[in-house]
Amino acid sequence: MRLLLLSVVILSLSSSLALAADGAVNVKSSHDVVNTADRLETALSSKGMTIFARIDHAGGAKSVGLELRPTVLVIFGNPKAGTALMQCQQLAAIDLPQKALIWQAEDGQVWLTYNDPQYLAQRHQLKDCAGPALTKIAAALANFSKAATKP
Repeated sequence: MRLLLLSVVILSLSSSLALAADGAVNVKSSHDVVNTADRLETALSSKGMTIFARIDHAGGAKSVGLELRPTVLVIFGNPKAGTALMQCQQLAAIDLPQKALIWQAEDGQVWLTYNDPQYLAQRHQLKDCAGPALTKIAAALANFSKAATKP
């Protein structure tokens, strides 16, 4: 009985971990966290995107005496693109504006991670309503992440 219970717990945990990682696009960066975030903001600004905030999670941790590898969240958006998604399904607003997490892994590698628009489409049942907008958003996010991460 204990073995069966343990198997169920392990299976549940592995399923949760897979779901937690689902829907994220990870792009390897050639730069450190700060430079990647700076490059992302430059790319976003050059295309008229609004940058709402830049959150230094490592700095926040340090302010309370804790340690965290470099971790920066950039929150950005475009009301024209975001509104189209919210008009289809207002609850999509919980995932808007867009976010990019720039973080340093334990091995020192820096990554830029963002929500896959197709995942958001599935989560909020947007495909029938916002298909063309989602295609444009996916292409823009890929271009912004490339500008931020490549040499």
